[in-house]
Amino acid sequence: MSATLYQRIQQFYDTSSGLWEQIWGEHMHHGYYGVDGKAKKDRRQAQIDLIEELLSWAGVKTAENILDVGCGIGGSSLYLAAKFNAQATGITLSPVQAARATERAQEANLSDKSQFLVADAQAMPFDDNTFDLVWSLESGEHMPDKTKFMQECYRVLKPGGTLIMVTWCHRSTEELPLSADEQKHLEDIYQVYCLPYVISLPEYEAIARQLPLNNIRTADWSQAVAPFWNVVIDSAITPQAIFGLLRAGWTTIQGALSLGLMRRGYERGLIKFGLLCGNK
Repeated sequence: MSATLYQRIQQFYDTSSGLWEQIWGEHMHHGYYGVDGKAKKDRRQAQIDLIEELLSWAGVKTAENILDVGCGIGGSSLYLAAKFNAQATGITLSPVQAARATERAQEANLSDKSQFLVADAQAMPFDDNTFDLVWSLESGEHMPDKTKFMQECYRVLKPGGTLIMVTWCHRSTEELPLSADEQKHLEDIYQVYCLPYVISLPEYEAIARQLPLNNIRTADWSQAVAPFWNVVIDSAITPQAIFGLLRAGWTTIQGALSLGLMRRGYERGLIKFGLLCGNK
């Protein structure tokens, strides 16, 4: 990963994670609002429901040693550790996130079940065949080399283990290339959220077949999660959030001001919420 991109991602999450937790909570990912996206539910419950729906979709009923790639402040890691009575390891580029996740593990009495490290997902500090579940929830979009990232996830996965990857994608270009306007829309998102680029779900599937991952399944849950951005926008205009944004600094303010980019991306069918799972 290039030093500049690494530093931008680290700074973005170092400065914004505290505010996100204060306003929103520990889960730094989309929520699930039913297959058609019309279910009315508490915003944090929607995020927990996403985790449960993903496990059900991928057929994961148990796990002993879990890797959470792009763990944030430990939301998924600690949830999965408690659910499965498993060991969970989380990696992030943000020292602030890793430290807070460690604190949260202590608060939840899960210190003996979890560890959080600052590490590059494209060069993980783990032996081959270590984890029986590799969980990557909305981190693939940050990876400058999607193939290397998936190769690393595959390398550390035990034979028979499951990879669940959920990532921001752009629409498939198999029938129609991206227009100049769509490219500009994506580039604006890249700039704000520190993304090198995103690819389509069929492109991720092609990489998975080269690994080679077995029993590959993919799904597009864009409709199920699209209401999330409306809820985030609503939460960002409270006095508490506005005061927190001013304290967090320009990078975080810019991200908040650009929430509409993601909402419009879903509305026009440009942004896709892509799922992929398979076994080694």
